[in-house]
Amino acid sequence: MNTERKIPLILDGDPGHDDAIAWVLAASDPRFEIKAITAVAGNQTLAKVSENCRKIAALLHLDIEVAKGREIPLIADLMTGGDYHGETGLDGAELPAPEHPYSSRSAVALMADVLRESEDPVIIVATGPQTNVAALLLAYPELKPKIRLVSIMGGGLRNGNWTSAAEFNILNDPEAAYILFHAGVPVLMCGLDVTEQAMIYPAEWQTLRGLHNRVADTVAAWLDFFSIKLKELGWEGVTLHDPCAVLALSHPEIFTMKDCYVDVLLDGEYTRGLTMCDWNGRTGHAPNCRAVLGLDREKFVSLLIEACRGFGGGEENA
Repeated sequence: MNTERKIPLILDGDPGHDDAIAWVLAASDPRFEIKAITAVAGNQTLAKVSENCRKIAALLHLDIEVAKGREIPLIADLMTGGDYHGETGLDGAELPAPEHPYSSRSAVALMADVLRESEDPVIIVATGPQTNVAALLLAYPELKPKIRLVSIMGGGLRNGNWTSAAEFNILNDPEAAYILFHAGVPVLMCGLDVTEQAMIYPAEWQTLRGLHNRVADTVAAWLDFFSIKLKELGWEGVTLHDPCAVLALSHPEIFTMKDCYVDVLLDGEYTRGLTMCDWNGRTGHAPNCRAVLGLDREKFVSLLIEACRGFGGGEENA
């Protein structure tokens, strides 16, 4: 990654505990310059996740615009993940009150303006359904050259998690995902293949409480809450899905990746939302994304802890 100039980012998501932790990682990295936060309905309704965006911005002292995006997918009904993320979409920790009003611009208008005004191409980190990103690509196709990369958490090339075939973010708006994968912009795909390996265990996140800063304490509380439903499902820890979409940018050396062609299926009782990979190049299509397939879990957790340490506080407890 070029470290001479800060890399402009747009954070687009539906926080959501793992979205919020991904944004902690982005805010902690001095190589990134977060230009805007845009909310999309997904883990909870747009009203709830938009408010979460403003509170996360306050927690991280981000003096940037937060804009509301789409309330529903492009053509489908909205599914939410309240069973996992709680009534607010970000239960488990008391967050500071928002410091700024919402942007007067819609998410798509704000994203377009950031792209238009940026001297350097912008990375969009999309950790919810790709609805806002697809709407941007449809409304402003001339701005595609200003997009350096879209890094998403979404899909699964071997399995799903909301159905046997489909992952939650993709299934929520398959049409939006299809538009993104066929738009001709670079895509970095962090799907379940890697994110289900990005596990943090209770003893590891207890370390965060010894850092004695509000961000670390908040992340630990988020993990406490997020672990409740996952434990019921048999997981021993928490799968940090969305943070992969940030750390794969900042620390690609801890990941394994493959350039491949991925398509999104839009119909079928069992296949809607499936992300299909042409593993052996039999379709004749050129690769349209870089899929992240594996990671060094211990280094991944260490990077999260170090990111939280960077927000200040005392030494860890002995």
